[in-house]
Amino acid sequence: MADYDTIIKGGTIIDGTLIPPYRADVGIKNGIITKIGHLKSSDATRVLDASGQTVAPGAIDLHAHYDAPIHWDPHCTIGSWHGVTSVTNGNCGFGFAPVRHKDADRSMLSMERNEAIPFEAMKATMPFDWETFPQWMDHIDRMPKAINMIQLVPVTPLVSYVMGGWNEAKARQPNDKEMAEIIRVMHEAMACGAGGWAAQRLTGYGASVQRDYDGTLMVSDLMGDEFYLNMAKMLADYDRGSIQFAQVSGALDEGTDGPRRDMGFAGRLAEASGRPTLFNAVLVTDERPQVFRAMLDVVDSCNKRGVPLVAHGLTMRLDFRFSLEEQWTLFDNVDAWREATLGTAEERKVKLLNPQLRQSMREEYDRTKQPKALGDIAEFVCRKIENADLRKQYRDRTIRDIAKEENKHVVDVLIDISAADNWKTEWLTPVRNQSPEYCKELLSHRTVAGFSDGGAHTKFQTLGAYVTDLLTWMVRDTSMITQEQAHYHLSYLPAWVAGFRDRGAIKEGLAADILVYDLAKLAVKPMEVLYDVPPNNWRRVQGAEGYRWIMVNGQVTFENGQATGSLPGRLLRC
Repeated sequence: MADYDTIIKGGTIIDGTLIPPYRADVGIKNGIITKIGHLKSSDATRVLDASGQTVAPGAIDLHAHYDAPIHWDPHCTIGSWHGVTSVTNGNCGFGFAPVRHKDADRSMLSMERNEAIPFEAMKATMPFDWETFPQWMDHIDRMPKAINMIQLVPVTPLVSYVMGGWNEAKARQPNDKEMAEIIRVMHEAMACGAGGWAAQRLTGYGASVQRDYDGTLMVSDLMGDEFYLNMAKMLADYDRGSIQFAQVSGALDEGTDGPRRDMGFAGRLAEASGRPTLFNAVLVTDERPQVFRAMLDVVDSCNKRGVPLVAHGLTMRLDFRFSLEEQWTLFDNVDAWREATLGTAEERKVKLLNPQLRQSMREEYDRTKQPKALGDIAEFVCRKIENADLRKQYRDRTIRDIAKEENKHVVDVLIDISAADNWKTEWLTPVRNQSPEYCKELLSHRTVAGFSDGGAHTKFQTLGAYVTDLLTWMVRDTSMITQEQAHYHLSYLPAWVAGFRDRGAIKEGLAADILVYDLAKLAVKPMEVLYDVPPNNWRRVQGAEGYRWIMVNGQVTFENGQATGSLPGRLLRC
């Protein structure tokens, strides 16, 4: 019998821990890295020739929403195409357990709005044959998958379950009896291997773009400081588990006071729990670097005191593409826009042409430039347009340019062109995170790289390509960070934060979640549309080039970008 199932031969190892690169072979047996050194090819059943290639740990994505898409996409793409081998789910406090059967549709409706996951796809594929969180864990355990998962307990379904429904949970804070039951259910979840808990609290004016199906705030948004501190203290009973927390408590243009306050509260959660607390997200906006610097100052201050607060950095160069034909949700922070984009497609079209709503949109923009979470509307580009005559007139022009030429308000340009094109016009937002200097600064702190939102907002963004983008842009093309630094922020640090104790580095005794790639050939492929969301829906994707092999638990899941059919992923119970 061979000593190893697989030997990865002759590659340069970047082990994820920041030690210098070195040449060695990697021997794998039963899904575990059992030996690193000079190995004989004859001692393995299979030899992968990695000469001239980098051998690195698989990326660990700590902000994914594959809770629903795992039911129709066992590979959890697009992240797995780009080297993601493990994820956490349940982020933002959104998910599907615990849930009473009467609230099954209710939970799916919320995810359709706040994470833009199609209701029809969830309805067609999710059996809802669970109620408790342990039953959900068993369900996910049974699902075929190509990547590993840790499940966080999402606060919104947890509180709704205990308080008798979503409406009840939004009406008030839990009383003492209900809080005790919430904590009991959390202990039950931790006993079956939950990785901690997650929540968003986006309550500030101009902040909440992730709302419920009816446009109201989510349950997690409405819970107070005392609730979250009690949840953190509960986790202090364990030497495992983490917290994922997002908060925006003030206006987006408040300056640095609001971001400091929000990161500071996350630090209080980390201190109360004693467990790693991941704050998402820290976004490098090229025009306002003082905001991310203020947030990272709080992280540094906490770390100096031994408080395990970590920032989750959105490192990928980012833009969004959208049409008003779809249920566009990322203007939900403005009342008039939220009202106009709620409802069926026909209802939305009527409301977008409503003069009163239009006037409110114009007035809001003139007063605050809102909605501007994705940049100034005036800078949006008319990227694709169906009508041939309109295409000649408007394609690849900014709204600002068109508005000036036609003496129109920017809001009117956006809506009028869309309406004239039967709502099919595709708008492209400005690219954010374009400064490699700022991205380097972001990663010079305790910062997890990535933030894919994997499985969510798939009609609008392709953040799942963040691994390849970081390695090509920040390592190869600009030399702003080293490969060692990149894989530390992509694998080793996130493994520690989330509690992936048996993976995250190329070390003997750890799971063989491994990337073999040629840095010179790595590339993010052009964006395309795939019609692979059931029953007949679509999403935007970007593939990857340059990955020779991607391995999960010692099995090759992708070879030269092609799926092998192997589904070795596991639910990892903490």
